[in-house]
Amino acid sequence: MSASPGAGPSTLAGIHPILYAFFNADGTLDRGAMRRQVDALIAMGAHGIAVLGLATEVRSLTPAERRMLMDWTAEDVGGRVPLAVTIFEPTAEAQIAAARHARSVGADWLILQPPPGGGTPEDDLVDFFSTVGSAVELPFAIQNAPEYLGVGLTAPGLRTLASRCPQFRLLKGEASAVAIAALIGDTGDRLTVFNGRGGLEIVDNLAAGCAGIIPAPDVADRLIGIHAAFAAGDEHGARERYAEILPLIVFVMQSIDSLLTYGKLLAARRLGLHDPVQRNPALKPTAFGLACLDRWAGRFGRFG
Repeated sequence: MSASPGAGPSTLAGIHPILYAFFNADGTLDRGAMRRQVDALIAMGAHGIAVLGLATEVRSLTPAERRMLMDWTAEDVGGRVPLAVTIFEPTAEAQIAAARHARSVGADWLILQPPPGGGTPEDDLVDFFSTVGSAVELPFAIQNAPEYLGVGLTAPGLRTLASRCPQFRLLKGEASAVAIAALIGDTGDRLTVFNGRGGLEIVDNLAAGCAGIIPAPDVADRLIGIHAAFAAGDEHGARERYAEILPLIVFVMQSIDSLLTYGKLLAARRLGLHDPVQRNPALKPTAFGLACLDRWAGRFGRFG
């Protein structure tokens, strides 16, 4: 059963942070840190929770670890807000199995990633997503992030998938506000669109018609406040709040590796956790980078 009955695509909006993966010193997933992250995000007013995306280092996790995080997150969310689970597996059959597991533990919607490797022709990618999405009775998005994943769908491809698969009613983009506005114009009212990129251009994304943002947790409290101001009609106030966090977003979002090093460090400090253990980090923090991080952590303080 869905954790939040009635939380369909048309009702999903706002800030849905996607969790970081926190590890123990021995490299295993840290149960307590994951629970603290969920509880803090819900306490600050997150409109939903997402897990197993790029911020969760989904591609470095084993299939067993991915299922473990589905189970833990569903337990910790406990139906308080809608839960989205990203599905990353190399084949349609494996994605279907993972998606069914996500549904069984209480996911409200899914975010399907393309199979790894890139270079998949668009018609084949449409077939892949349609096969997976049609096999699971949940609304689903695709993560349309060619810059990060090496492959994605064009607007015609998205329209084809929506016409073939009724469950496809959401989109997780990773693009500029200008590109997202064009995509929303091209897909009409078929898709509920979220953007990512750590909240970069959040106000322009909302003005372009995005339902919300799926960021990492670093400054989720500030993004929730920006969304609330915009939703209340105070666009000027939303832009003022955004200006306060923009330099930090630029610092963290230089790359996914930067996000997983400096963004996760910032989130851990704001959660009151020890500096996180990195799993084979592609980017080691530098003394200068840590000094920048210390400045931001001191400015924003602990969550709550």
